[in-house]
Amino acid sequence: MNFTTKTAVVTGGASGIGFALAQELLREGANVVIADVEQAALDRAIAELDDYRGKVLGVRTDVSDFADVQNLAHETVAHFGAVHILCNNAGVETGGSFSAIADEAWRWVMDVNFFGVLNGCRVFLPLLEQHEQAHIVNTASVAAFASGTATMTPYCASKMAVLGLSESLDIELRGRNSPVSVSVLAPGPVKTRMTEAERNRPVDVPAAEEDERKAAIATLARITEERGLDPRDVGRQVIEAIQDRRFFILTHPEIALTGVRTRLNWMETGVAPAPRVAGT
Repeated sequence: MNFTTKTAVVTGGASGIGFALAQELLREGANVVIADVEQAALDRAIAELDDYRGKVLGVRTDVSDFADVQNLAHETVAHFGAVHILCNNAGVETGGSFSAIADEAWRWVMDVNFFGVLNGCRVFLPLLEQHEQAHIVNTASVAAFASGTATMTPYCASKMAVLGLSESLDIELRGRNSPVSVSVLAPGPVKTRMTEAERNRPVDVPAAEEDERKAAIATLARITEERGLDPRDVGRQVIEAIQDRRFFILTHPEIALTGVRTRLNWMETGVAPAPRVAGT
């Protein structure tokens, strides 16, 4: 793919992996639209990318709102004339022990992590299919392969849903020779603010206050700090996957493959796995 003639949209693009994706796409010569629900973070991101003035646009977007995603598409086409790459990257996380997770918490995680991806695919696919070559990157997680992390059930369920959606969409698009290819990004520990995801929780979503939950997040934060990848490394992997039209982008393949093998062993032997430690 010749990125210099392309326009990309990155949701959750004001920080973390999303911002790294935006940077790498700009370095490759693409126009980039950064979408994020945090206006202040969006403003900072655009200011930081001042060297690319004229090639980057910020659009405040709540990906769980279908109308907001439609507006994102409208603003993209109005500003740059077309869209060729969609990175459905926005994500949140909250949880707790299963019986303590409020309905509002479940809906927030699913609305952003799954329906945000679904909304992006539904709105942008017709625009992407107008071109000879286009690409969708849906951000899942190693949690889509390696389940059972304590207090993170909503996140795990949402990312498994993203994986199922992405696999099914890719198979359908290839089956009808669509010009749009699909990748699923499944990162493990990356130095982002994911452990602070509750900073964006709506007012009706209660804070996760259980001791077990706090301990799990503290462990994940420590592992991320000690072993987490730089988001820019993830950005480069995504660029290469788009160029190769590769479906799976596994930043930590050992975690993902161990998760798959554990599930297969469970299926074949009936022996259930032990609970997982966050970040492993």
